[in-house]
Amino acid sequence: MRLDQDSPKSTVAQRRGGRPRAPKAQKRPKETLVHGVTLRDDYDWLRAENWKDVLRDPDVLPADIRKHLKAENAYCKTLMAPTRELQRDIVKEMRGRIKEDDSSVPQPDGPFLYYSRYRKGGEHPLICRRPRGEKSHEQVMLNADALAKGKDFFDLGDTAHSPDHKLLAWSADEAGSELHAIRVRDLATGEDLPDLVTDTTGDIVWANDSRSFFYVALDADHRPSRVLRHRLGTSAQQDELLHDEADAGMFVDIDETQSSRFLLITISDHETSETRILDLDAADAVPILVAPRQVGRQYGLEHHGEDFLILTNADGAEDFKIVTAPIATPGTEHWHDLVQHRSGRLIISHVCLKGRLIRLEREDGLPRIVVRDLASGAESSIAFDEEAYGLGMDAGYEFDTDTLRFIYASMARPAETYDYNLATGERTLLKRQEVPSGHDPQAYRVRRIFATAQDGERVPISILHRVDTPLDGSAPCLLYGYGSYGSAMSASFRTRPLSLVDRGFIYAIAHVRGGTDKGWRWYLDGKRENKRNTFTDFIAAAGALADTKFTSRGRIVAEGGSAGGMLMGAIANMAPELFAGIVAEVPFVDVLNTILDDTLPLTPPEWPEWGDPIRDPQAFATIRGYSPYDNVTAQAYPPILAMGGLTDPRVTYWEPAKWVAKLREIMTGGGPIMLHTNMDAGHGGAAGRFDSLKETALAYAFAIQAVGEGWPEAAKGV
Repeated sequence: MRLDQDSPKSTVAQRRGGRPRAPKAQKRPKETLVHGVTLRDDYDWLRAENWKDVLRDPDVLPADIRKHLKAENAYCKTLMAPTRELQRDIVKEMRGRIKEDDSSVPQPDGPFLYYSRYRKGGEHPLICRRPRGEKSHEQVMLNADALAKGKDFFDLGDTAHSPDHKLLAWSADEAGSELHAIRVRDLATGEDLPDLVTDTTGDIVWANDSRSFFYVALDADHRPSRVLRHRLGTSAQQDELLHDEADAGMFVDIDETQSSRFLLITISDHETSETRILDLDAADAVPILVAPRQVGRQYGLEHHGEDFLILTNADGAEDFKIVTAPIATPGTEHWHDLVQHRSGRLIISHVCLKGRLIRLEREDGLPRIVVRDLASGAESSIAFDEEAYGLGMDAGYEFDTDTLRFIYASMARPAETYDYNLATGERTLLKRQEVPSGHDPQAYRVRRIFATAQDGERVPISILHRVDTPLDGSAPCLLYGYGSYGSAMSASFRTRPLSLVDRGFIYAIAHVRGGTDKGWRWYLDGKRENKRNTFTDFIAAAGALADTKFTSRGRIVAEGGSAGGMLMGAIANMAPELFAGIVAEVPFVDVLNTILDDTLPLTPPEWPEWGDPIRDPQAFATIRGYSPYDNVTAQAYPPILAMGGLTDPRVTYWEPAKWVAKLREIMTGGGPIMLHTNMDAGHGGAAGRFDSLKETALAYAFAIQAVGEGWPEAAKGV
């Protein structure tokens, strides 16, 4: 039975004696028996029974839930009202660091140079090209600002020009739910063809005849499970099914080799992968299996000549190696080592250009690019002599080229885009990221220190501060963390944190276990039964920053999003006294209930990451022992700002909503606890490049308030 729309139980931002009053969600107990344990959830009702419909149409959200979320938004707005001018200042600062008429560096492909650019004031990009060798005669192939006009949400997905350069396939999400529709534009007329494919991931790969393309469709449970071929001029209902994944625990993805010869269909979870190849030159080609999936084995393909070059962890290569296999017989019995495994050197990715193999790898937390001549075996590397930096490569569209593009940045130095001549080793600077409002790298200092974890491991911490910031423990600190899925946190340039750093903050990134910052073992030591290492590493990092006088205990604001939001919930339970405030963005905090629910889009593929609590009592006990929602206790909590998105299919809106309700119910002091839900967006928040600044400004204003004046007792709603 739904709470009546006008019931006062779910309204708040009401005032008594002028004091803001926190929303109080009604308790509607739901009990579930799992492995002999009775789980009680008082706030399960905040999960809309029609949540799948809400992903497509937010207007169908039940009225009582909508009323509660709006009351939470009103309460957050009221408590943050004293910072409105500060938020406007921060938005202005961050916008001032964005080159409004920015453009990507053009990438050559045949007769054209392809690039994207923004117009001054534009939220979304223009997708453009011009004839190679010319700086005029630009053709705007797609104007995403025009496409977004009048829509509450618009996010341009993939854009892919056809091999004959006559068509542009493009995808877009118009709800924030990551349901992308694909259309095809005739570049001669500027009009879209009648072809329309809906409910896709948005990724597009063309066949080489330019008459068909491949895509991944989402199933009824919002999972990417089917690969189809769409032939131009036909109905999507006639699309040819090439792969239908029966295992709900596996994700399906598509890509193509750099040579443009093969479509790659990858079926994977977080520890196992399988690849099927399809010849893009053959109009009626069907997928061919390379090597059947084997639990724990991962591999990914590139193509050169008569061989595949395969990045894999097979045969105990924990940090990966590269093997070769003939195209005609690519099975594992024909795999031969080319780049052997070396413990502690994680090979992240690889690409083939004609005559060369290029790999991106990380050792001791720092990345480098290694170029190998396939004929001679000679290798050279691209690296930088800094304490912390980010490095990435962009192979572009072409295969037969002597040019590799890479992007370098440090936390203090804006991104620089280079073309690297593979024959001569010459680097050509093509673009340095502009900061229109001004930026002097010499005014900042980048540091890298290590925290000692509970078990003696050394946890890297990347640090940015102004050279004139006192390092006597008085500076406030924003400490960011993630630590899941093997994602490493790059120590690259970010303009937004400068609004805090320029106000005297220390900005730090804790490279905790669960990522691959120190190799694959660093990931394994932060997943499943080892998940608590992620949390204790972050707590150790906060302590190390205080012990080294970069900041002090109680002056640290922690920030993390998604799985990093789970980290925020865990450290709030485990060490609340360390933190002046916590920002949890789209936080994965209702871990146990979510991973017990195999109807949710991400749950079955998540079991290798967290464990399967449905079938494994030990996994159930482990997750129950750290799940933030299940471990809220009667203690004082620091101020917390939780931020969610109504149409988020990854971390559903009810996770932060339930967490906030339970915190307010059980905590004995501290706070306030605030929830802001974007009612028009999903996991990534607002899609526009300027609209999203408002959400960042809210988080940063919260951080400044938390280490400054704080909130009066009457506002804490405890």
